[in-house]
Formats: sequence, C-alpha cells, structure tokens
Amino acid sequence: MDQKRDFNTLKLVGGLIEALPEAVLVIAADDRVLLFNEPAHTLFPTLRPGDLLARSLRSPDVLDSLGRVRSTGRSERVTWLERVPVERVFEVNVAPLAGADIKPTLVLTLRDLSETRRIERMRADFVANASHELRTPLASLLGFVETLMGPAREDAQARTKFLIIMREQAQRMSRLVDDLLSLSRIEQNLHLRPQEAVDLTAVCRHIVDTLGPLARENEVALKLDASAPVIVAGDRDELLRVAENLVENAIKYGASYPTNADKSVDISVLAPKGEGLLMVRDHGPGIAPEHLPRLTERFYRVDAGQSRAKGGTGLGLAIVKHIIARHRGRLNIESKLGEGATFSVALPLHPR
Repeated sequence: MDQKRDFNTLKLVGGLIEALPEAVLVIAADDRVLLFNEPAHTLFPTLRPGDLLARSLRSPDVLDSLGRVRSTGRSERVTWLERVPVERVFEVNVAPLAGADIKPTLVLTLRDLSETRRIERMRADFVANASHELRTPLASLLGFVETLMGPAREDAQARTKFLIIMREQAQRMSRLVDDLLSLSRIEQNLHLRPQEAVDLTAVCRHIVDTLGPLARENEVALKLDASAPVIVAGDRDELLRVAENLVENAIKYGASYPTNADKSVDISVLAPKGEGLLMVRDHGPGIAPEHLPRLTERFYRVDAGQSRAKGGTGLGLAIVKHIIARHRGRLNIESKLGEGATFSVALPLHPR
C-alpha cells in the first residue's frame, strides 16, 4: 500500500514539475535522482533516473545543503557557479517535498541568474565608463578655466591656445552625449521594426559624398560598387548612421594607417539571397582575433588613445549593432592581422 501511495505521489510530482519553466530535480534519500523535468535534462544532458546527483551537479555547497535540509526540514538557497563550457550562475533552492509520504525526498529548483548578472555587470560597466569618459574633458575644462581666470588672465597667446583646447573638449563631450542619447532612443524602439522602403545604394552614395572631405584629408580613396537600387525595409536616418559609422571607422582606423600600401575603402551594395547586403572593407592593419567578439560593446576600443585622438566616443559600433538588431538584420565582422577588416550588414528586403 505504501509503495502504491509513493508511486502515485511521484507520478503527481512528475506531472507538476514538467509544467515548470525552470530546471527541477526530485532527489531521494540516498541522493539519487528520482525525477527531473525537460529544462533539467537540457542542463544535464547525460542525467538518468537513479543516477547520483553528484555525477551531474558537482557543487559541494549544493550537496552539503541536502543533508542540512533533511535534518532541519527547512529549505535553503545556495549559489552554484558553473564555469564549463561557459560561465553560468544558478540559484539553487533545496526544499523538502511538503506533504509527501516519502519524507526524505527533496526538490531542487535551479534558477539561471547568468543573464541577470551579465546585465548587472554591463550596467555597472556602462556607468563607470560613461563617468570616466565625461570626467576627463570636464577636468580639462575646469583646469583651463582656472588658469584663464588666474595666471593666464592677461596672456592673449595662452588664452587663444587654451580656448581651442576647451572647444575640442566640449565638442568631445557633446559627441558623447549625442551618442548616448541616440543609443537610448534606439533601445527604446528596439521592438518596433522599421517598415519604410529605403534604397541602400542611395544611402551609400550620400555617405560617400558626405565623407569625401574626410577621406581626402586622410588621403584615402572611397570606392563605391553599387550600380542597382537595393530596396530594404528600414529607417533611412538610422541606416545612414550605420553606413556613416562603418565608412568613417574604415577611413580613420583602417585605410589611413601610415604603413598602408593600399589606402582605400571598398563599399559594396548587393542583393544576394533575398536580402540587402552592405559591405565596407579597408586594407589596414586588421584587428586581432581576441578583439573581434567585443568590438560592439559600449566603450570598447582596440586602441583607446587612437580612438580618442580621432574623436571617437567608443559607442559607434554599439549604435550600429542596435540599429541592425532593430531592423532584424545581421552584422558580421571579418579581419586578419595585416589584411584589413570587412564589416558586412545584411538587411531584409522591402516586400514591394
């Protein structure tokens, strides 16, 4: 009779845990797994009923908590950090199976906190980086203002020199604030997919005309290969921003590199496989492989000094990534040291 009651209890519990979105395991008195739901099987692919929990979940903190919960009858929460194959953090709730006839049976609920922790770190890093980026020009401005009010009050030559530097620092802060506001606006509308018909070829022609003076100043040739219209679904202003960022970066940090034999930027607009494709390639020094996964992070720079010297805010590629995400497109970055870099943007064509 007791065995039948235990079987019915476990059957009921099994049905309940299958309806839960988080990973749940039911553990017997000998620390063997009685039941688990599909999210738990996804987390522990080799797990089988009857296996010892320690074979799959190698966490001393979690395993030690099983005995404490059995002895006290009170639930506990512990943290489990898994580093392989990728770092993940789980909050593990260990509780006795209330009302069950099998008294030593425990229920483990694993809540994945990895994404929450990642967002928290990103937010903290963002605040720290934004504060740092603003603090430097502000400190410069305050220092020059104090100098102009004191020792350089009557020095016309020093005053002119300091005012030029102050203007540059103020412009730097203005660019940073503008980029932060742009990023915020794009994030707020990330769920709204633009539907306007935009000619990607016309966008690139406009950017080539706009950035022509910058290219000539850096002795860079802009080569546009875009003969036919490519109509994509998007927001024209935002796509202009994407093309401008990619071409400007190619001019400043790729093509104009002093040792380049080929000081050109190749811009192509194609329409393969039912999508619009914008490709921007430079023939500069290239980007080391360890930097590629982080290029679109906010304030991440391969060379921070060079970026600041050329007026960069560290937000350009982050803005590009968010605009492309809003357009339901894809950004691909390919580069090898000494062979330049290619940035490709794929966008859905407009359903005309």
